[in-house]
Amino acid sequence: MKKLLFLSILLTGLFTACVPSKKYNELLEREKACSEELAKYKKSSSEYEVLSKDLQTKYDLAAKEVSRLRGDTNNLGNQIRLLKREQETIEAQYEALESSFDKLKNLSAKETATLQTELEQKTKELQRKEDALLKLDQELQAKQALLLEREKRVNELEEAIRKKDAKIQLLKARVANALRNFENQGLTVVQKNGKIYVSLEAKLLFQSGSTKVEEEGKKALVELARVLETERDLEIVVEGHTDTDKLNSSVSPKNNWELSVLRATSVVELMLANSNMAPTQIMAAGRSEYHPVDPADKAKNRRIEIIISPNLNELFEIISNE
Repeated sequence: MKKLLFLSILLTGLFTACVPSKKYNELLEREKACSEELAKYKKSSSEYEVLSKDLQTKYDLAAKEVSRLRGDTNNLGNQIRLLKREQETIEAQYEALESSFDKLKNLSAKETATLQTELEQKTKELQRKEDALLKLDQELQAKQALLLEREKRVNELEEAIRKKDAKIQLLKARVANALRNFENQGLTVVQKNGKIYVSLEAKLLFQSGSTKVEEEGKKALVELARVLETERDLEIVVEGHTDTDKLNSSVSPKNNWELSVLRATSVVELMLANSNMAPTQIMAAGRSEYHPVDPADKAKNRRIEIIISPNLNELFEIISNE
């Protein structure tokens, strides 16, 4: 934080000395906007990671619950079958006692009372068994209903994830196909963590220290923008990256932070100007030298990364209904 304060004071001094007041204020506003966009992107990226972990956790819990409910259902079914057999046995005994009772109506009062008591006991036992059977049957129905609901929720999650992954895979193939002529010029297309990363080395886009996109790089960016302009449910972040060579200039760009932000902004402006992309779904951010691909390869570290993320509203809705 102290370093950033010092850097801000130093920048203020340099701008006051070397840059006209109007241009200086514009650069300050631009830097502030870039910082706010970067913070928004970091928050969005963090929320996406949290959502991905939360989604996987809920999916695992739901799968375990389905397995447990299936086991409970089998156990309850076995208990019901056992109780039914016991009920049949008791009913047979009850019928036998009734028959004996009828035959022994003329026996002594003591024998009659004994048989009556035994009959009442069997009647109560039969009622208890019937009550237990009814309770187990109700519990089984509740478990089956819960099992169906859990299976439905798991299926919804699986289908939403499958659709998201399929859409990203299809989009990645379209992007790769559109940019295939630039593959040997420092351009790569990679899919990871549910996102598409399009990386363009600076040599394809810019002259050294410049923020103006060269013609060959412009062709690649226009091709990409025309693929993305029909996809309205995507979030796109354009990140500028530099190597560790320091800039010591009295005019803009004065340092690697400014260079990375201005290059990313140039790419965003070019893509919007040459397509029907919605400005609300794309943002520019600068990473300076602090996220290298390979610390030993400066050429690879000087790059523009275009990160394409899917819209997660459907998954948000499923999770919020838990």
